[in-house]
Amino acid sequence: MSEQPAPADHARQQLEPAAADGLRAYAARTRESADQLAAVLEDIATNGLPSVEDCTPWEELREAHLARLAAHRPAVA
Repeated sequence: MSEQPAPADHARQQLEPAAADGLRAYAARTRESADQLAAVLEDIATNGLPSVEDCTPWEELREAHLARLAAHRPAVA
C-alpha cells in the first residue's frame, strides 16, 4: 500500500470516528501479529529449527484453537 495520499481528483469517503478507531485497532493487532511472526522466523534463521521434543503437535494446537472458537460461539439448538 502506498503512503502517499490519493490524487485530489478522487474524493475519498471519510469513515465514522468509531469505524476509523476500529480500523486502527485492527491494523495495530495485525502489525503486532506480523512482528511476532517475523521474530519467530528470525529466531529460526539464527538458531535453526527447535527439537521435536520442544514442539507441540499440530493436532493439539488445532484442538485447542477449535475449543477457543467454540467457547466464543453460542450453542446451536
